[in-house]
Amino acid sequence: MKWVSSLSRQTDIDSAIQEAAESVIRQLGKDNADLTIVFVSQQFKEFYDKVPELISRYIKPGLLFGCSGGGIIGDGEEAEQQAALSITCAELPGVKIQPLQFETTDLPDQDTAPSVWRDWFGVDVKENPHFVFLADPFSFQAEEFLAGMDFAYPNSKKVGGLASGAQAPGGNAMYLEDKIYKTGLVGIALSGDIEVDTIVAQGCRPIGEPMQITKCDQTLLQELDGKPPLEILHDLNEILSDSDKKLLQTSLFLGIEMDPMKDNPKQGDFLIRNLMGIDRESGGLSIGALLRNGQLVQFHLRDKNMSAEDLEVMLTRYLSQGNAENAQGALLFSCLGRGQYLYGEANHDTNMFRGKLGNIPLGGFFCNGEIGPVGNATFLHGYTSSFGIFRKPHSH
Repeated sequence: MKWVSSLSRQTDIDSAIQEAAESVIRQLGKDNADLTIVFVSQQFKEFYDKVPELISRYIKPGLLFGCSGGGIIGDGEEAEQQAALSITCAELPGVKIQPLQFETTDLPDQDTAPSVWRDWFGVDVKENPHFVFLADPFSFQAEEFLAGMDFAYPNSKKVGGLASGAQAPGGNAMYLEDKIYKTGLVGIALSGDIEVDTIVAQGCRPIGEPMQITKCDQTLLQELDGKPPLEILHDLNEILSDSDKKLLQTSLFLGIEMDPMKDNPKQGDFLIRNLMGIDRESGGLSIGALLRNGQLVQFHLRDKNMSAEDLEVMLTRYLSQGNAENAQGALLFSCLGRGQYLYGEANHDTNMFRGKLGNIPLGGFFCNGEIGPVGNATFLHGYTSSFGIFRKPHSH
């Protein structure tokens, strides 16, 4: 298995593809790959339709896969708010790569058997597939689709992002083989001699203590440990530092524990969801997620320092699991709200990734939403960096 990645900042589409393609050919030592992943910035939107044909002038791409992005990642670098194109190629002996394309408007019923979902997806669960998805933000039913995937393929890793760069439906491009899609979702299922690890950094730090939901109504959080949530926040505010008090006003989120079997959940074990509103009369909070009684939750804050700290925590945890030395390549799906906009500097997340894990070929893009697991379930996130890391399985 071999992965390579390149980035071009040329402002002319022909030159950009030529430069990126020649770089991956040099690194691969040949002009053909099993998988070619391309991300194209919105500055090239007039030429989205030319991309597959231009790439095939230089390289035999194997399976071509990719999309448009509001910022592009290639060769471990981030290019935001500028013309850029990245090509990431993989030689994958012993790996089956299955192309997938769906419109997610007519999904199977949520109450049917997993086998019905598997027939719909058309991927054999016995092959232990892992998935990478790219979807159009205007036409993708994320929650239902990802819940169905988890139901049908509970042991598979799923990672990806929503195409970005366009302000209106039909403005994004998604590539699969020689076709271009403007709606729905494209994906690849990888099975055989490949393992996928995921790192999901949601950019938040917990405050206070985990508490149990003792009363809720769908998305309305009414009581935590028997008290109204506003009362708890009021008490929390008393003990926070001045900078955290400010963040409590502007950047407060709720983390929902995703693995009820964990007695002692830590940072990264919580699914971060937005606070949508406050009911001052009852002291309740409206949350951007369906809640249920008995769930463990914890308030979280987010800013650039916490975002950096959270990524460091998640990368360090991954390193401690001992798979990093086998990693051959990686994709990063990062939120448009991260990058320079958040940190005031370029390459923050990619530099930290390489600093911790070494010079692994890294491609990706800045998304309109990031797909990755928390606990044993897969979600669509915001403000998150979701990594898929590709390696050979441990030999038995």
